Amino acid sequence: KVYTVGGLFGKATDDFSDTGKLIEKTTFDHITREKLERILAVIQGANHKALLLYSNIDMNTQEAYELAVKGLIRPMGKSPPIITAIRCLQFTPPEFQLEVHCLHETQQYLRKVVHEVGLELKSSAVCTQVRRTRDGVFTLDDALLRTQWDLQHVQRAIQGCQQKVTAEIERTLG
Repeated sequence: KVYTVGGLFGKATDDFSDTGKLIEKTTFDHITREKLERILAVIQGANHKALLLYSNIDMNTQEAYELAVKGLIRPMGKSPPIITAIRCLQFTPPEFQLEVHCLHETQQYLRKVVHEVGLELKSSAVCTQVRRTRDGVFTLDDALLRTQWDLQHVQRAIQGCQQKVTAEIERTLG
C-alpha cells in the first residue's frame, strides 16, 4: 500500500494526530529538508532489514537475488508493520508531506511514524493527514465516488481493472 502522510512539526499530542490533546510544543527552526531525508533513509534501512528477516529466504541463493531484483521479497506469514520505501514529497516548515510504501500497517502506526520522525529530529511532530493512494495495482483513478456505489458502476469498474490485474499476475508469476 502507498500513503501520502502529512505532518506538522512543533506539536505533540496524546494520539499523534493534530486533533489530539496537546501534550507539548517544541521548536522546529533547526530542522532542514536534508536532516529529514537522512532520518527517512535510516527508517527505510531499518525496515529493509526487518523485511529480509521476516521473509524467511536464504539471502545467499539465486532465488533471493531474482526476487529482490523484481521487488517481490515479502514477509512469510504475519509480521509487524514494515515500511518498504519512504520519501519526502514536500517540506515547508512547519509542514511536511511524506510518501510511505508499507505492509501490514495501520493508520495509528503511520501517525506514530510521524511522531518518531519529529523525535529523531529533536523536536516533535503530529500527523495531519493519512491518505491511501495505492493498494496493490489499484490507484485513486480506480476508486469510485460514493455516488457511484451501485451495481452498474461497480461492474464497469471490475471490467476496467481486469486487464491491470491480469498484467500484474503475469508480471509476478512470469
